[in-house]
Amino acid sequence: MKYRTIGTDPATRREVSVLALGAMLFGSVTDEKTSFAILDHFVEAGGTFIDTSDNYAYWVEGGLGGQSERLLGKWRRSRGIGDEIVIATKLGAEPLAPGTGFVDNAEGLSEKAVRVAVERSRERLGVERLDLLYAHIEDRSVPLAETVETLGELSASGTVGLLGASNHAVWRVERARALAAAAGLPGYEVLQYQHSHLRPRFDVPSPLFEDGSLGHAGPELLSYLRAEPDLTLVAYSPLLAGAYTRPDKPLPQDYDHPGTPARLAILRAVAAETGAGINQVVLAWQIGGRLPVIPLAGASSVAQLKENLAAVDLELTDEQRARLDGAH
Repeated sequence: MKYRTIGTDPATRREVSVLALGAMLFGSVTDEKTSFAILDHFVEAGGTFIDTSDNYAYWVEGGLGGQSERLLGKWRRSRGIGDEIVIATKLGAEPLAPGTGFVDNAEGLSEKAVRVAVERSRERLGVERLDLLYAHIEDRSVPLAETVETLGELSASGTVGLLGASNHAVWRVERARALAAAAGLPGYEVLQYQHSHLRPRFDVPSPLFEDGSLGHAGPELLSYLRAEPDLTLVAYSPLLAGAYTRPDKPLPQDYDHPGTPARLAILRAVAAETGAGINQVVLAWQIGGRLPVIPLAGASSVAQLKENLAAVDLELTDEQRARLDGAH
């Protein structure tokens, strides 16, 4: 395994594996036995970075979520896991009532909602401190300063370690970081956005993003990260839920545009040259890029996890990287 440091403050920064394991469906679609086997193998392989959220997986059982956090808590206790494993979680998007969702009925990011969610996640996970806590989605009904100050105070007090944001407009991230700095409080240091080798259209509106996607790592976010090397990008859905390799899994609609075939062709060519799978090339391209990215990939079996882990040791040449970067 290879590792990198996230965060800058000696009190909260952590060394984590360059591949993160997504636990979104653990305890729901992926049963406990399988989930434990995947987690055990990940740790045995040197993996130290696991990702979940307080609302995972509310849509599966028509509830409020929490299945993934509860399963991770049970796994931690049964294996005697301590702070050597970094578990990141998120808040703000848990629905307030069964049958609703985060678009129309989310818990939000008010001071009260944040403090309640933090205590609930600590209890589920069985930890004194949340290693990394993301604001999962924006809450523009609450003054940004209120969210920033609450999260900053929780980090400064030791209840939370690192802070992060996911699916936020870049200007909101920068404003939040400026507010935190002005108040002398910890701010966002880890950003989690959807990012893969294929590029989506960014102008496709959705119920959550009426002007087009804020949840993808687009040119503005990538440019921001290059200018702010202390920030870390964690890329969710790097493998597009299997769409690269599964014939029964079409690409998401926003990837259906004229630029996609050229990037797919380069991926296939590099995979053939290296003898690796397309998924492994995508992960290796992210891990070793000029702008290092920590891919966050889920797994529904140990075999699938082993395939992902092999990408850590896949070395792409400078020429292959240049072709992958420049495909259009």
